Amino acid sequence: MAVRLFRPAGCVCGAAAHDRLSRPQACTVGQGRVRLVRLNYEVLSCDSVSWSHAFLIRSFEERLLKLFSEGKLFGTVHTCIGQEFTGVAVASQLIDGDVMVSNHRCHGHYLARTGDADGLMAEVMGRITGICGGRGGSQHICAHGVYSNGIQGGMTPVSAGMALTQKLNQTGNVVVTFIGDGTLGEGTLYETLNIISKWDLPMMIVLENNLYAQSTSQTLTLSGDICARAEAFGIDTYHGNTANPKALQDLMATAVAKMRSESRPAFFRVDTSRLMAHSKGDDDRPKDELARYWAQDPITRFTQEFPEQAARLKAEAEAKIDHAVALATPAAYAENGVDEELDLSAPVWHKTAIEGKERVVTRIYQALKQHMSEDKRGFILGEDIEGPYGGAFKVTKDLSLTFPGRVRNTPISEAAIVGIGNGLALAGMHPVCEIMFGDFMTLVTDQIINHASKFRWMYNDQVTVPTIIRTPMGGRRGYGATHSQCLEKHFLGIPGTRVLALNPRFDPYLVYDRLFATIDRPTIVIENKTMYGEWVSSQTIQGFWAEHTDEDFPTTRIRSASAADVTVVCYGGVLTEAEKAADKLFEEHELIAEIICPIQIYPLNYRPIVDSVRKTGRLLVVEEGQAFAGFGAEVVSAVHQALGGAPLMAKRIGAKPHPLASSKAAELDSLPGADTIVAGVVEMVAYA
Repeated sequence: MAVRLFRPAGCVCGAAAHDRLSRPQACTVGQGRVRLVRLNYEVLSCDSVSWSHAFLIRSFEERLLKLFSEGKLFGTVHTCIGQEFTGVAVASQLIDGDVMVSNHRCHGHYLARTGDADGLMAEVMGRITGICGGRGGSQHICAHGVYSNGIQGGMTPVSAGMALTQKLNQTGNVVVTFIGDGTLGEGTLYETLNIISKWDLPMMIVLENNLYAQSTSQTLTLSGDICARAEAFGIDTYHGNTANPKALQDLMATAVAKMRSESRPAFFRVDTSRLMAHSKGDDDRPKDELARYWAQDPITRFTQEFPEQAARLKAEAEAKIDHAVALATPAAYAENGVDEELDLSAPVWHKTAIEGKERVVTRIYQALKQHMSEDKRGFILGEDIEGPYGGAFKVTKDLSLTFPGRVRNTPISEAAIVGIGNGLALAGMHPVCEIMFGDFMTLVTDQIINHASKFRWMYNDQVTVPTIIRTPMGGRRGYGATHSQCLEKHFLGIPGTRVLALNPRFDPYLVYDRLFATIDRPTIVIENKTMYGEWVSSQTIQGFWAEHTDEDFPTTRIRSASAADVTVVCYGGVLTEAEKAADKLFEEHELIAEIICPIQIYPLNYRPIVDSVRKTGRLLVVEEGQAFAGFGAEVVSAVHQALGGAPLMAKRIGAKPHPLASSKAAELDSLPGADTIVAGVVEMVAYA
């Protein structure tokens, strides 16, 4: 009989009874005592479970190891030999529309769900006939409702976003996510457990407990009880093992049925044994321990008890694997596409016309409200964004009251916020994630760099990730070292993403309106804090006017009728300081600056900058963050390259290299302002 640890929220029965039920199975770590998992065996039968799927998975994984030893595979291979029945038990309970999410050890889960040995083999072999065109390889797959990624714990909030979509659309479908016991060390997992419980999401986390995180024993890394972690969040918790396949499948049926009917999360611990190395040949576990694992392996036992049936199942599986290898071998390897060449043709400019007089914060709010009213797929999530508070800078005001259930407060869980946004996007929603302060973007880097930015490409363009992450950046508000930084340079250059920076000379409403209409990739929108209260206006300094390019996310140019002496490049809130500097340069030094201010700072359209610098011969780039390895360095380098060696005088200005103080005088001294820009231009002209 399988051991079941199941404590619904509010259970009042005694803890001792639960302990008597679960402890003989548990790997209990605490107070210096460690006990290995003892698995319950069953009397095996030929028809109790899907042995054909289990043998297919086993044969597939064994063939991968053989192919690798023959030099026919590239990279790494994480096999699930010994753990086959976890995927088999889960897959047996899923229906059309359900989603399965896996990790680096994903082959068995995919095969249990689909039986698609042909597509998976070609993918692992890097062929264009693979399920992701050979781009994803062993760890990164996407097909038939199965998704995987190789980052531990990172797919848990993504799964939550998918489950949230199922709940919003009332589909009745569920999401099952696999993790390993090593993932218990990842904080994102606990952010996700909290949210899926609080929001009652139909998502099950299946933990395959094989006692090792790569080569490190669980006894060295894990404290407390595994199931207690999920129970602490009020989540229904189950406990079974792969040595008892029929009981595991029956208990899985109970768990999935309850989750589906109640639209509630579940946590299922499956004790299992990884029989082979973590990856290929890196296995230092004691031989006697491995011998015990092989002895309790259900496929090994089945082969001993039913040799004829096992031989038939193995032959059938190997025939399928032979076919898959034969199909994949002659196919072409996956390759990159052709890179786009840099376009340096002259830009087309239009006079900037902004009617009315409203503040930046109001125009952003109006754009979000219009988006939510027109697109039922719109969803906004973040910390403290519901009314009446409406966000730290009041951008979302009363939107939660106007669109109940679609504008949602989250815990302080930045990684989970963006991860859920990514899952919503993969499932067809159009999410907007608010990160309260740009400084906190450091907490979401994994979800941007290793998840959102990669999904479309590594899944062979089968998906898009229209996730918008908007956040206020910048200083001049006295918020100090951890709430005043400009960190956007750390997010520039991530393939497959876009970074926008609003400015008050082009209507933020139009920027968001165009973004909502065209978004096809993860997009970060930088909103400088000092800009929220500014008026949106095309009116600039006397003697100058504003114009913009005819792009989705235009570049703004501030110019006069006279020939310019210098090109000043900036973005976002720095534009205000650049305009003040241009006024001073004209009035006090009789120098004319032409300001180029792109909204899309990555990928960057260099045409307006190069076109201006060709005429002025001088380039000054200003950014509020640190200049080292920043936006300015990239602009100077690219412009120099575009000019083909023509003379260029260039200078970068950024913040001083230390944290920002709360002191007003010290903060302003650290940040580039109008006087800094003026001094930089005068120095360049004097040197020439």
